[in-house]
Amino acid sequence: MNHDDDSELFNRLEAEMSTPATGPAAEVVDLNKARAARSESPEAPAAGADASGPDGSGDPERPVMVDQPAKAAGPGYLGRLMGARRRDVIPVWLRSTAELKTAASWVARHYAHAAGYHALRSPVYAARLTLQAPIGAAKFVGGSMRWVADREGEPVRLAAVRREDAAEYLKLSRQRDGRVKMRTLVAVLAMFIGLGSALAIYVLAPGWLQGLSVGAVTLALGYAGRRADDPVIHRAVELPKTVKLTSDIVLRALGSLGIPAINQAQGKGRDGFEFTAPITREGPGWRAEGNLPYGVTVTDVIERRDRLASGLRRPLGCVWPEAVPNEHTGHLVLWVGDQDMSTAKKPKWPLLTSGSVDLFKPVAYGTDQRGRWVEVTLMYIAGIIGAIPRMGKTFLLRLLLLIAALDPRAELHTYDMKGTGDLDPVGNAVSHRHAAGDDDEAIEYAIADFRALREELRRRTKVIRSLPRDICPESKVTSALADKRSLGLHPIVIGVDECQVLFEHPKYKDEFEEIATDLVKRGPATGIVLLLATQRPDAKALPTGISANASARWCLKVMGQLENDMVLGTSAYKRGVRATMFAWGDKGIHYFVGEGSDARIVGSAYVDGPAADSIAARARKVREKAGLLSGYALGEAPETVTGPAYDLLADILAVVPAKEPKLWSETVVARLAELRPDVYDGWDPEALAAALKPHGIATVQVGRRVNGKVVNRRGIDRSHITTVIAERDGKRDAG
Repeated sequence: MNHDDDSELFNRLEAEMSTPATGPAAEVVDLNKARAARSESPEAPAAGADASGPDGSGDPERPVMVDQPAKAAGPGYLGRLMGARRRDVIPVWLRSTAELKTAASWVARHYAHAAGYHALRSPVYAARLTLQAPIGAAKFVGGSMRWVADREGEPVRLAAVRREDAAEYLKLSRQRDGRVKMRTLVAVLAMFIGLGSALAIYVLAPGWLQGLSVGAVTLALGYAGRRADDPVIHRAVELPKTVKLTSDIVLRALGSLGIPAINQAQGKGRDGFEFTAPITREGPGWRAEGNLPYGVTVTDVIERRDRLASGLRRPLGCVWPEAVPNEHTGHLVLWVGDQDMSTAKKPKWPLLTSGSVDLFKPVAYGTDQRGRWVEVTLMYIAGIIGAIPRMGKTFLLRLLLLIAALDPRAELHTYDMKGTGDLDPVGNAVSHRHAAGDDDEAIEYAIADFRALREELRRRTKVIRSLPRDICPESKVTSALADKRSLGLHPIVIGVDECQVLFEHPKYKDEFEEIATDLVKRGPATGIVLLLATQRPDAKALPTGISANASARWCLKVMGQLENDMVLGTSAYKRGVRATMFAWGDKGIHYFVGEGSDARIVGSAYVDGPAADSIAARARKVREKAGLLSGYALGEAPETVTGPAYDLLADILAVVPAKEPKLWSETVVARLAELRPDVYDGWDPEALAAALKPHGIATVQVGRRVNGKVVNRRGIDRSHITTVIAERDGKRDAG
């Protein structure tokens, strides 16, 4: 180190510090004003000013201010009021007639059961109290004597004796003498009054009053003689014992998840979770709501649901973390139930023993975690049910078909490709078409019915298009139109269990896919509903043209992200909608996406085989009375339907000459409609694309010059058609 340089630097600093501060440069700076000045946005520099600084101020060291002034932060008071979320004045269960009836019936059944339980055992209670009456009398007499003798003060007097405190002992003795005299007088008066009253009742009172008095005294003495470990009256209902959910319990559970941001916040003495509302009771459980730390999402918590349940010390089926649709992804709603959702007793399904259905209106089919009924409208949808085996997939499909069966207008087509007979209660009782198994006979039966359904779809589109606008204003089937049997627009509900059998069939898979895709896309508006259930939700079992257009999804437990998103929609897993979190014991519990809302967790109503038979028999009686029973349920065999009476590829070549190698789909559809109106009338470019897809032909971009400008639209390449026909004919010749 150079000591000369250090000495020189020290001398210079000392000289500068000793120089008096004179002149205009020496001034006292108000730090608050200086900070306020820095927070203001700098004005634009004047022309010719040095703009070498980052903000154009001429000072290259001056930082750029990016934060807005505090006065401009956020919306104003009126804006906050407009965006405020108002809590319900009247609870949801009180606004819903169905939920109010359910709650009232639960309370009524509870107290009716308790009253009946104790009424039946009242003679036993009376006998036990009578036997305990002598012990109670002895306790009463002994207690009275100890009270008169002031035995409760004896330990204090003995303590004074042990301390040899004569003055205190004499004071306590005089106090005891006074108490004993007063209590003896009270006891004597009470004895005379009691004996006098008893003698008066014995002489003057009627017999019923004497018996009532003796009974009351006996029961009172028996109650006094009871043992603490052997109560006379037992509980009629054992209520579940749950711990109240508190903020400490929630924070402890979140801290046990192993999420770094939460653990770091709690390690620094902070909560790691910001409660935005008080913890309250909601249904049969507790609700906690708040914001997770920055960067932590609700999905991170859902992934660790088993750890969360461990941290809360609750069964897994009681713990349900959820995201809020209209909030940010870090806003968590935690609902902790009193009982496991899979084992909790559910309310009786309203349609179990009575009632009918209008498929155009919502119908309750299950309950959520809070025990509230969840409704589904089966019209205007196409639905997919997916799950691993033994989780309740077939029971859920049968439940939906039973709902459809309770609308006598509905025509049911049921296919149990598993072949175990789970859909037989519906099929044998009311179905227009029904088959079970995957043998050749069942497959031929199914493909013939699907072909007939495709023709029915086309017929319906023509009928709807021909109706006046005032009768059919929205170009779709309504409940009023379904009532008009002459139009033939009644609801058609198709249910297929293990649909992968159809879509993987070596001979008819392409045709099944083509027809099913058309039914999924165009069927809902025409009153045709397709419900598909599979235990293998992959691209083969659920072709993308079907899975992408189904508007209703039911997903029970699945094993992976791919299966989850195939049923619930693309990116559902990333959004935290994960059916992988369901446990093996969560039979019938599923995510439901439909009814215009976000995914909800629902436990479907359990309807076993005998109950399904009873409901189906009730539906059959209604149909028989209305004369609406038809097809398989009536013993009628289906009409023999051969393959389609047209060749789509040959028809396209007939209307697309060789001089037009590429043509818009709109033009091709119009020409096909002119060629075969009974077949192609009502087709649009999407229908043409769907019909060509099973043949491996995709539409392409076709550019044409219109009014001097090039217009690109989807169309077909004639060479693709000729290539496929050549390959097909070659295979036929080889065969």
